[in-house]
Amino acid sequence: MGEMTDIILTSIDERGVATVTLNRPDKHNAFNEAVIAHLTETFAMIEADPRARVMVLTGKGQSFSAGGDLNWMRKFVDYTVDENIADARKLAGMLDVLYRLKLPTIACVNGPAYGGGVGLVACCDIAIADESALFALTEVKLGLTPATISPYVVRAMGERQARRYFLTAERFDAYAAQAIGLVHEVVPDAEEMATMRDMFIDAILKNGPGAVAAAKDLVFAVSGEAIDESLQQETARRIAERRTSAEGQEGLAAFFEKRKPDWVAPKGGNGDV
Repeated sequence: MGEMTDIILTSIDERGVATVTLNRPDKHNAFNEAVIAHLTETFAMIEADPRARVMVLTGKGQSFSAGGDLNWMRKFVDYTVDENIADARKLAGMLDVLYRLKLPTIACVNGPAYGGGVGLVACCDIAIADESALFALTEVKLGLTPATISPYVVRAMGERQARRYFLTAERFDAYAAQAIGLVHEVVPDAEEMATMRDMFIDAILKNGPGAVAAAKDLVFAVSGEAIDESLQQETARRIAERRTSAEGQEGLAAFFEKRKPDWVAPKGGNGDV
Protein backbone atom coordinates (compact mmCIF):
# COMPACT_ATOMS: atom_id res chain seq x y z
CA MET A 1 0.00 0.00 0.00
CA GLY A 2 1.62 3.25 -1.09
CA GLU A 3 0.65 6.89 -0.83
CA MET A 4 -2.96 7.44 -1.69
CA THR A 5 -2.61 11.20 -1.91
CA ASP A 6 -0.05 13.66 -0.69
CA ILE A 7 -2.45 15.01 1.97
CA ILE A 8 -2.89 11.54 3.50
CA LEU A 9 0.11 9.19 3.68
CA THR A 10 -0.52 5.47 4.07
CA SER A 11 1.76 2.49 4.52
CA ILE A 12 1.59 -1.08 5.77
CA ASP A 13 4.52 -3.10 7.10
CA GLU A 14 5.25 -6.83 7.02
CA ARG A 15 3.54 -7.31 10.40
CA GLY A 16 0.27 -5.91 9.11
CA VAL A 17 0.59 -2.53 10.83
CA ALA A 18 -1.04 0.15 8.70
CA THR A 19 -0.08 3.76 9.36
CA VAL A 20 -2.20 6.71 8.26
CA THR A 21 -0.58 10.14 8.53
CA LEU A 22 -2.37 13.46 8.08
CA ASN A 23 0.08 15.35 5.86
CA ARG A 24 -0.85 19.04 5.81
CA PRO A 25 1.70 20.28 8.37
CA ASP A 26 1.57 23.84 7.01
CA LYS A 27 -2.20 23.83 7.71
CA HIS A 28 -1.82 22.03 11.08
CA ASN A 29 -3.42 18.97 9.43
CA ALA A 30 -6.81 20.70 9.30
CA PHE A 31 -9.83 19.07 7.63
CA ASN A 32 -11.35 20.08 4.34
CA GLU A 33 -13.52 18.19 1.84
CA ALA A 34 -10.49 16.47 0.29
CA VAL A 35 -9.06 15.33 3.64
CA ILE A 36 -12.44 13.95 4.73
CA ALA A 37 -12.97 12.10 1.43
CA HIS A 38 -9.46 10.64 1.39
CA LEU A 39 -9.61 9.56 5.02
CA THR A 40 -12.95 7.82 4.41
CA GLU A 41 -11.52 5.98 1.43
CA THR A 42 -8.24 5.18 3.21
CA PHE A 43 -9.94 3.69 6.28
CA ALA A 44 -12.18 1.53 4.10
CA MET A 45 -9.21 0.41 2.00
CA ILE A 46 -7.22 -0.62 5.08
CA GLU A 47 -10.17 -2.51 6.54
CA ALA A 48 -10.51 -4.43 3.26
CA ASP A 49 -6.79 -5.28 3.12
CA PRO A 50 -6.34 -8.89 4.34
CA ARG A 51 -2.78 -8.10 5.49
CA ALA A 52 -3.85 -5.38 7.93
CA ARG A 53 -3.98 -6.28 11.64
CA VAL A 54 -3.85 -2.86 13.34
CA MET A 55 -4.02 0.78 12.22
CA VAL A 56 -2.08 3.76 13.59
CA LEU A 57 -3.35 7.32 12.99
CA THR A 58 -1.06 10.32 13.46
CA GLY A 59 -0.15 13.75 12.09
CA LYS A 60 2.86 15.13 10.27
CA GLY A 61 4.70 18.04 11.82
CA GLN A 62 3.86 19.86 15.04
CA SER A 63 0.08 19.27 15.13
CA PHE A 64 -2.19 16.23 15.17
CA SER A 65 -5.13 18.13 13.66
CA ALA A 66 -6.44 21.64 14.17
CA GLY A 67 -9.97 20.66 13.12
CA GLY A 68 -11.73 22.55 10.33
CA ASP A 69 -9.70 24.26 7.62
CA LEU A 70 -10.56 27.99 7.48
CA ASN A 71 -11.14 28.02 3.73
CA TRP A 72 -13.47 25.05 4.08
CA MET A 73 -15.32 26.71 6.96
CA ARG A 74 -15.83 29.93 4.98
CA LYS A 75 -18.08 28.02 2.60
CA PHE A 76 -20.51 27.17 5.43
CA VAL A 77 -21.70 30.80 5.52
CA ASP A 78 -23.10 30.66 1.99
CA TYR A 79 -24.39 27.08 2.09
CA THR A 80 -28.11 26.46 2.47
CA VAL A 81 -29.29 24.28 5.36
CA ASP A 82 -29.49 21.29 3.02
CA GLU A 83 -25.99 21.94 1.64
CA ASN A 84 -24.63 22.22 5.17
CA ILE A 85 -26.33 18.95 6.14
CA ALA A 86 -24.82 17.19 3.11
CA ASP A 87 -21.38 18.57 3.95
CA ALA A 88 -21.63 17.61 7.64
CA ARG A 89 -22.81 14.11 6.74
CA LYS A 90 -19.51 13.50 4.92
CA LEU A 91 -17.57 14.29 8.10
CA ALA A 92 -20.00 12.21 10.16
CA GLY A 93 -19.55 9.31 7.75
CA MET A 94 -15.76 9.46 7.91
CA LEU A 95 -15.79 9.47 11.71
CA ASP A 96 -18.19 6.52 11.81
CA VAL A 97 -16.02 4.47 9.46
CA LEU A 98 -13.06 5.09 11.78
CA TYR A 99 -15.07 4.41 14.95
CA ARG A 100 -16.46 1.10 13.67
CA LEU A 101 -13.34 -0.13 11.88
CA LYS A 102 -12.97 -3.87 12.51
CA LEU A 103 -9.23 -3.41 13.08
CA PRO A 104 -7.88 -2.06 16.37
CA THR A 105 -6.92 1.59 15.98
CA ILE A 106 -4.25 3.59 17.80
CA ALA A 107 -4.13 7.41 17.75
CA CYS A 108 -0.63 8.83 18.23
CA VAL A 109 -1.44 12.42 19.13
CA ASN A 110 1.83 14.15 18.25
CA GLY A 111 0.64 17.70 18.97
CA PRO A 112 -2.46 19.89 19.34
CA ALA A 113 -5.87 18.40 18.49
CA TYR A 114 -8.75 20.84 18.25
CA GLY A 115 -12.38 20.41 17.24
CA GLY A 116 -12.61 17.65 14.68
CA GLY A 117 -9.11 16.55 15.67
CA VAL A 118 -10.51 15.63 19.09
CA GLY A 119 -13.16 13.66 17.22
CA LEU A 120 -10.50 11.58 15.47
CA VAL A 121 -8.83 10.81 18.81
CA ALA A 122 -12.16 9.82 20.37
CA CYS A 123 -12.95 7.44 17.49
CA CYS A 124 -9.78 5.40 17.99
CA ASP A 125 -9.61 2.45 20.37
CA ILE A 126 -6.35 3.51 22.02
CA ALA A 127 -4.90 7.03 22.25
CA ILE A 128 -1.36 8.06 23.18
CA ALA A 129 -0.55 11.77 23.52
CA ASP A 130 2.74 13.63 23.50
CA GLU A 131 3.18 16.03 26.45
CA SER A 132 3.06 18.86 23.90
CA ALA A 133 -0.48 17.94 22.85
CA LEU A 134 -3.25 20.38 23.65
CA PHE A 135 -6.95 19.73 23.22
CA ALA A 136 -9.97 22.00 22.80
CA LEU A 137 -13.55 21.84 21.57
CA THR A 138 -13.60 25.40 20.25
CA GLU A 139 -16.78 25.36 18.17
CA VAL A 140 -18.84 27.59 20.50
CA LYS A 141 -16.27 30.37 20.04
CA LEU A 142 -17.53 30.57 16.45
CA GLY A 143 -21.18 30.32 17.39
CA LEU A 144 -21.22 26.65 16.39
CA THR A 145 -21.36 23.32 18.26
CA PRO A 146 -19.25 20.13 18.05
CA ALA A 147 -22.34 18.30 16.80
CA THR A 148 -20.81 15.87 14.30
CA ILE A 149 -18.05 14.67 16.62
CA SER A 150 -20.20 14.71 19.75
CA PRO A 151 -21.35 11.04 19.79
CA TYR A 152 -17.75 9.88 19.87
CA VAL A 153 -16.34 12.57 22.15
CA VAL A 154 -19.10 12.14 24.75
CA ARG A 155 -18.51 8.38 24.75
CA ALA A 156 -14.77 8.95 25.22
CA MET A 157 -14.77 11.61 27.95
CA GLY A 158 -18.23 11.10 29.43
CA GLU A 159 -21.22 13.40 29.69
CA ARG A 160 -19.99 15.26 32.76
CA GLN A 161 -16.70 16.32 31.19
CA ALA A 162 -18.36 17.09 27.85
CA ARG A 163 -20.73 19.48 29.62
CA ARG A 164 -17.68 21.42 30.75
CA TYR A 165 -15.46 21.40 27.67
CA PHE A 166 -18.24 21.80 25.08
CA LEU A 167 -19.44 24.96 26.87
CA THR A 168 -16.15 26.64 27.79
CA ALA A 169 -14.07 25.88 24.67
CA GLU A 170 -11.07 25.97 27.02
CA ARG A 171 -7.80 24.32 26.11
CA PHE A 172 -6.61 21.41 28.22
CA ASP A 173 -3.33 19.54 28.19
CA ALA A 174 -2.43 15.90 27.65
CA TYR A 175 -2.56 15.03 31.35
CA ALA A 176 -6.04 16.52 31.69
CA ALA A 177 -7.07 14.55 28.59
CA GLN A 178 -5.75 11.41 30.27
CA ALA A 179 -7.55 12.18 33.53
CA ILE A 180 -10.93 12.44 31.76
CA GLY A 181 -10.37 9.33 29.63
CA LEU A 182 -9.87 10.94 26.22
CA VAL A 183 -6.33 9.53 26.00
CA HIS A 184 -4.89 6.46 27.69
CA GLU A 185 -1.20 7.31 27.96
CA VAL A 186 0.98 10.45 27.92
CA VAL A 187 4.62 10.31 26.79
CA PRO A 188 7.36 12.96 26.96
CA ASP A 189 8.63 12.87 23.37
CA ALA A 190 8.49 11.24 19.94
CA GLU A 191 10.89 8.47 20.94
CA GLU A 192 8.73 7.43 23.87
CA MET A 193 5.65 7.74 21.65
CA ALA A 194 7.16 5.17 19.28
CA THR A 195 8.03 2.88 22.20
CA MET A 196 4.51 3.08 23.64
CA ARG A 197 2.94 2.64 20.20
CA ASP A 198 5.02 -0.48 19.58
CA MET A 199 4.13 -1.86 23.00
CA PHE A 200 0.43 -1.68 22.13
CA ILE A 201 1.02 -3.08 18.64
CA ASP A 202 3.04 -6.01 20.00
CA ALA A 203 0.33 -6.77 22.56
CA ILE A 204 -2.39 -6.73 19.89
CA LEU A 205 -0.43 -8.89 17.44
CA LYS A 206 -0.17 -11.67 20.05
CA ASN A 207 -3.97 -11.96 20.06
CA GLY A 208 -6.27 -13.74 17.66
CA PRO A 209 -7.19 -11.29 14.86
CA GLY A 210 -10.77 -12.52 14.69
CA ALA A 211 -11.07 -12.41 18.48
CA VAL A 212 -9.76 -8.83 18.54
CA ALA A 213 -12.38 -7.75 16.00
CA ALA A 214 -15.10 -9.64 17.91
CA ALA A 215 -13.97 -8.12 21.22
CA LYS A 216 -14.20 -4.60 19.77
CA ASP A 217 -17.71 -5.36 18.48
CA LEU A 218 -18.57 -6.81 21.89
CA VAL A 219 -17.93 -3.43 23.52
CA PHE A 220 -20.40 -1.81 21.11
CA ALA A 221 -22.95 -4.58 21.70
CA VAL A 222 -23.04 -4.36 25.51
CA SER A 223 -22.36 -0.65 26.11
CA GLY A 224 -25.37 1.01 27.71
CA GLU A 225 -27.51 -2.13 27.50
CA ALA A 226 -29.57 -3.40 30.42
CA ILE A 227 -28.04 -6.49 32.01
CA ASP A 228 -31.01 -8.75 31.49
CA GLU A 229 -31.87 -12.18 30.13
CA SER A 230 -31.60 -11.11 26.49
CA LEU A 231 -28.15 -9.63 27.02
CA GLN A 232 -26.99 -12.76 28.84
CA GLN A 233 -28.27 -14.83 25.93
CA GLU A 234 -26.47 -12.59 23.44
CA THR A 235 -23.15 -12.74 25.30
CA ALA A 236 -23.47 -16.53 25.65
CA ARG A 237 -24.07 -16.78 21.90
CA ARG A 238 -21.01 -14.65 21.19
CA ILE A 239 -18.62 -16.69 23.33
CA ALA A 240 -20.01 -19.97 21.97
CA GLU A 241 -19.34 -18.63 18.46
CA ARG A 242 -15.73 -17.85 19.37
CA ARG A 243 -15.17 -21.17 21.18
CA THR A 244 -16.28 -23.14 18.14
CA SER A 245 -14.48 -20.96 15.59
CA ALA A 246 -11.27 -22.22 13.97
CA GLU A 247 -9.35 -19.44 15.70
CA GLY A 248 -10.84 -20.22 19.11
CA GLN A 249 -10.12 -23.92 18.67
CA GLU A 250 -6.51 -23.12 17.71
CA GLY A 251 -6.07 -20.72 20.63
CA LEU A 252 -7.36 -23.23 23.18
CA ALA A 253 -5.33 -26.07 21.67
CA ALA A 254 -2.16 -23.95 21.71
CA PHE A 255 -2.74 -23.02 25.35
CA PHE A 256 -3.19 -26.62 26.50
CA GLU A 257 -0.31 -27.84 24.33
CA LYS A 258 1.94 -25.05 25.67
CA ARG A 259 2.79 -23.68 22.24
CA LYS A 260 2.22 -20.45 20.37
CA PRO A 261 -0.99 -20.17 18.35
CA ASP A 262 -0.55 -19.93 14.59
CA TRP A 263 -1.26 -16.17 14.44
CA VAL A 264 1.70 -15.38 16.74
CA ALA A 265 4.37 -16.87 14.50
CA PRO A 266 3.45 -16.18 10.86
CA LYS A 267 5.87 -16.92 8.04
CA GLY A 268 9.10 -15.03 8.53
CA GLY A 269 8.74 -15.07 12.30
CA ASN A 270 7.61 -11.43 12.56
CA GLY A 271 5.02 -12.34 15.13
CA ASP A 272 7.43 -14.17 17.37
CA VAL A 273 7.31 -13.32 21.08
